[in-house]
Amino acid sequence: MRLDDMPESGNVEDRRGDEGGGGFGGGYGGGIPIGGGGLGIGGMVVLGLIGWALGINPFYLIQGANILIGGGSGGGYEQQQRPMPQQQQQQQRRAGTPTDETGRFVARVLGSTEVQWKDIFAKEGQTYRPPRLVMFNNVTNSACGTAQRAMGPFYCPNDREVYLDTAFFRDLEVRFHGCTGKACDFSKAYVIAHEVGHHVQNLLGILPKVQQAQRTASSKAASNRLQVQVELQADCLAGVWANHAQAQYKFLDPGDIDAALQTASAIGDDRLQRQAQGTVVPESFTHGTSEQRKRWFSTGFSQGTIKACNTFAAANL
Repeated sequence: MRLDDMPESGNVEDRRGDEGGGGFGGGYGGGIPIGGGGLGIGGMVVLGLIGWALGINPFYLIQGANILIGGGSGGGYEQQQRPMPQQQQQQQRRAGTPTDETGRFVARVLGSTEVQWKDIFAKEGQTYRPPRLVMFNNVTNSACGTAQRAMGPFYCPNDREVYLDTAFFRDLEVRFHGCTGKACDFSKAYVIAHEVGHHVQNLLGILPKVQQAQRTASSKAASNRLQVQVELQADCLAGVWANHAQAQYKFLDPGDIDAALQTASAIGDDRLQRQAQGTVVPESFTHGTSEQRKRWFSTGFSQGTIKACNTFAAANL
């Protein structure tokens, strides 16, 4: 993967030097009821693992499960937050282009997504407003609650920002064996593009509609199916970005797409559940199987259109 020709985004906020990062509350349990009909601790651990691995805030998964099984409505999409001291807020808002290797990699991938989605939206007569990407160490503050390393990368629709502890890049190779060596570069880019895909969904009005549908879903399984459709569409939109970026920059090396597909396979619900609990429960899937994630990324990459990513109309995910 070659990034030399890609522009560096100025929409990166680097909080990696802020120890503690302005976080608040503790762990997954902030504002989320446990017991009394709510989600059990075992379920929280599984959902936390899946959320961390697949790039979505586990608060979303846990909150959705609690609501559906009568565990209350605290936490989740709108966490109760303490205002941060003004001095600390100012320390955290260091926007621009980082100068270190990892920071510049992130800035270039994000810059590429800005170029491609701006062009795609313009062709449809729409305006693309890029998200800000926050890099942090261990823990930081977000409008969706405390962002922690264990959550993995996620998109917060409340502030339209992507949150990334770059230690997750190492986990792709070491913990999940989703890629090896230099081939990990495109896998890392795929992770960023997937989260930007959620931002695209938000701009198109898809996320609010899904959230409303989940609130009125007839069952937990029905709500989970909607979440799977959202995540697979974000995979497909990552493929759309790769299609357009490749046409403009010719940035891919042989094996890059295979590495991304390997990563998608490594973080499928079925594989993660089997690793975490020894069994697979399709009704609890929130991101799709390894095969589905690979197939939808490939669909986006081969066809290069938003229209091709209509996972909600697909008879078979």
